[in-house]
Amino acid sequence: MPGPAESKTISVTIARDWREAYAFMEHPLSFAQWASGLGKPLRGEGSQWTFESADGRPVTVRFTPRNPHGVLDHYVAGEPGDEVYVPMRIVANGDGALVLLTLFRTAAMSDAQFAADALWVERDLAALKHFLEKR
Repeated sequence: MPGPAESKTISVTIARDWREAYAFMEHPLSFAQWASGLGKPLRGEGSQWTFESADGRPVTVRFTPRNPHGVLDHYVAGEPGDEVYVPMRIVANGDGALVLLTLFRTAAMSDAQFAADALWVERDLAALKHFLEKR
């Protein structure tokens, strides 16, 4: 049995009430406006959506249903049976919000790939911050 995966939690503080930020982020279509790894939404209904990834492949994403706790967890599958769990939370931070996303290192990821994924998440969260603070 394999041990726990290496992980990195990446966060960003947003000058916006957490409930307002969550109201925007809880809809899957909002991810296309800031999460560059998901790319263009192709189709979806309820909590399951298909996006065109940055490299043009279809990616299926299952989102956590709307909830009062700021949970935005989702599962990303590029290939059937190859699903990656992405825990994500938004919490109150004074009169603003703190968005946290945990990146898990998969068995096939090199050090360079894991570092590159972390940088990608940091860029996407910075884009989310910019987008929400300009709204």
